[in-house]
Amino acid sequence: MASSSTHPSFPQRPYNANLGKLPDRTAFNTTSTAQQREAQRLERERERLEKERLEREGQDPMNQLSEEQREEINEAFGLFDLDKDKKIDYHEFKVALKALGFDLPKSELVALLQTHGIPAAPSPHDPSPASTHPTRLLLPLAAFQHLTATRILARDPREEILRAFDLFDEGGKGKIDLQDLRRVARELGEGLGEEELAAMIDEFDLDGDGAIDREEFVGICLQ
Repeated sequence: MASSSTHPSFPQRPYNANLGKLPDRTAFNTTSTAQQREAQRLERERERLEKERLEREGQDPMNQLSEEQREEINEAFGLFDLDKDKKIDYHEFKVALKALGFDLPKSELVALLQTHGIPAAPSPHDPSPASTHPTRLLLPLAAFQHLTATRILARDPREEILRAFDLFDEGGKGKIDLQDLRRVARELGEGLGEEELAAMIDEFDLDGDGAIDREEFVGICLQ
């Protein structure tokens, strides 16, 4: 009869109770929140330093503008600041400037953002550091006001007048006729009659061609 033999038992494998479970996300969430808070703190600090730097450069150019011009700047910014965080990105900056009459090349826009822009705060879903590439920087409202106000003050008054002329001159005819005045009066809600509009043309039409040309318009505005 074969004798029974006792086989040596295998040592117990030190299984971990958490083996096979997903890692605890608490640590990741804590890290992400801490990064967000630090980014927000740095952003506030950069905005404060930027404001102080602008003030050191001299008198705030916004104070030298008319109320209408200041409103125009703020409206252009607010139109593209969709999330109302008082910051706009590269593309919004470009279009907002164009709305104010400044068509800047990409190289100049990038240079302005490198000087005045700040990195965007990291997304809660993407804790990686914010990009500092010029086209990924954001421009705060204070910097936008300073930059645009400085450019408005540096404009030639004649250029401003010709911009206004182009708003009247539909189709780029080089003249403002009765039809143009009628259209602008209607858009502005001015209840001017045909006789009043015709009288305005007659008063400033120096060469008697029934319309107001560029030079006549400039002369009217510079009186």
